[in-house]
Amino acid sequence: MPLAVLSAAQFLLALDYSIVYVALPGIARDLHLGLSAAQWVVSAYAVPFAGFLLLGGRLAERVGPGRLFVAATLLFGLASAAGGLAGDGPVLLAARAVQGVAAALLQPAILGLLGARFPAGPARTRALSVWSAVGASGLAAGVVLGGALTRYSWRWTFLVNIPVTLACAAGAAIWLRSAVRGPADRDPVGAALLGTGAAFGASLGLTLGGPAGWAMVALAVVLLALTRAPQPRSLRVGAVAAALYMASVGSEFYVVTVMLQDRDGLSPLRAGLAFVPLAALVTVGGAVTGRLVRRFGAGRTLAAGFVLAAAGLAWLAAANRGYAAAILPGLLVSGLGHGIVYTSMFNVGGRDVPAERQSSAGAVMTTAQYLSGAVAIAALTLPLRAGSYSAAFWATAAAAFAGALVALRRTAAD
Repeated sequence: MPLAVLSAAQFLLALDYSIVYVALPGIARDLHLGLSAAQWVVSAYAVPFAGFLLLGGRLAERVGPGRLFVAATLLFGLASAAGGLAGDGPVLLAARAVQGVAAALLQPAILGLLGARFPAGPARTRALSVWSAVGASGLAAGVVLGGALTRYSWRWTFLVNIPVTLACAAGAAIWLRSAVRGPADRDPVGAALLGTGAAFGASLGLTLGGPAGWAMVALAVVLLALTRAPQPRSLRVGAVAAALYMASVGSEFYVVTVMLQDRDGLSPLRAGLAFVPLAALVTVGGAVTGRLVRRFGAGRTLAAGFVLAAAGLAWLAAANRGYAAAILPGLLVSGLGHGIVYTSMFNVGGRDVPAERQSSAGAVMTTAQYLSGAVAIAALTLPLRAGSYSAAFWATAAAAFAGALVALRRTAAD
């Protein structure tokens, strides 16, 4: 049961990142938001999620991941209720930001509990494979569930979280009370604030464009350079892989959603159903990754996943007209790669990290993941606003290809 509770919580975090994709047109219409403003419904979650993960990792080690898990889950549920009842754009964006902070506390608590409950070696590899496979399927399932719920109201994409958070909090109180605490190091508040400033500045700058926008992007680069580089080397590789994952197949859902609804005129329900094959292949990819890692190693498996992801995204870039002949094959291939990448990158990143530091290590990787996600969504909005869907897909394919090169370099170094 402990692994089931942790996997359900991870499913929720991933689900909530993508569940609003299909709902964005309805949210924008009801709350009078343009495309650039509507993408902040995604970024308002991703930016604080990325920025406060380092702080969340240290808090998990100091107060205990079990306690932090319960508190963060309940906060996530309250923010979800506020988002579902929001009457205007600012209230909704504020609720999404609180969700992001709660997620930043919850994610490292989950990883800390995984490290404490499952010792390094085959047991932890199996647990990470199950947990990450469920998380990857959550990102894919979000767009499917979002399409079904938006048929009634976009508000249900927020309200649906409430029973899940209550169940996870209750399960944690029963099965996950005890956990390892690390040394009482100083909380990296400065690093967390720098990370948040970098994500916010880059996202806003790319959204605004022009001289002021690019000045904000430059400032974000400076802020990011001032944050600490992760150690050891396996964690650095895992963090880079996580960033490139989110810039490639992690952002694919956003591009496909905008394309299906804005260009092809599909309803939210039909757009959500179009993602069912992708969600199925993501789940399959995550499910087979554990066996692939045991047979070929995490580095080679990660590289193979990125190659599949790049191939599927390139297919979508080259032939994105017509669902059955053009879109579906790209979704299937990229979905399989997606599941493999998501599951294997945590095996790569956490391999050399002791149990008492799993919370902080996971925070570093997820910071890279969601910082990249916030910037990628803002960057992809530029070609999408111009109707250049192929350019957006080529950009995600290039990120996946770069991920394959990083993974192969790591494998060669081993």
